[in-house]
Amino acid sequence: MKSIAISGTRRAAQTKQENKKLRAEGKVPCVLYGGKEQFHFSAPVLALKPLVYSPAVHTVDLDIDGTTHQAIMKDLQFHAVTDQLLHIDFLEISDDKKVTMDIPVIISGSAIGVRQGGTLRTKMRMLKVLALPKHLPDHVEIKIDNLNIGDSVRVRDLKIEGVEFLDIPNNAITAVKVTRVVVEETAAAAATTAVAEGAAPAAGAAPAADAKAAPAKEEKKK
Repeated sequence: MKSIAISGTRRAAQTKQENKKLRAEGKVPCVLYGGKEQFHFSAPVLALKPLVYSPAVHTVDLDIDGTTHQAIMKDLQFHAVTDQLLHIDFLEISDDKKVTMDIPVIISGSAIGVRQGGTLRTKMRMLKVLALPKHLPDHVEIKIDNLNIGDSVRVRDLKIEGVEFLDIPNNAITAVKVTRVVVEETAAAAATTAVAEGAAPAAGAAPAADAKAAPAKEEKKK
């Protein structure tokens, strides 16, 4: 997994007013936990944007007052109205300890079922995995070229060396579903086939237009 380097300045746990002042200066209050000790620090909001405002996931090399810590982002807080970034929690990680992380799903290819009129429906955009930092993937790619209508890819179908998938194994990640148009076309084709094979007309049906009516008998004149 790719890593982003971010520099921060250590600080003591501060009051709401002090944190508000930090944000006004273009900095974000942060905390790093999971290691030998917990650190409170702040980092420039501009340095955090590539990490926060991106669909990709990364590990982070945090330089806090000259000391580097490897970490991952665990929690974010935004202002409910302005969407301002208020706080970030980082989890310190180590090379010999497995870590849980949400990894984005990338769908690639063109499904056979879609070309036949089906619809591709992707239900899971992120997958929760457990792995050592060196085995964490940047994303999970799912190739759908061989999916027919009714086929799906489930969590249990995925295999990546060194990675354990934590979501429910039977959960469908993506699937090709039949559409209403396909159903209607199938029904119409079946009806056409039945008529072509000489299916009996429905009860009460009107006689054919070219049927000859029996001639009426002439009334004898007296």
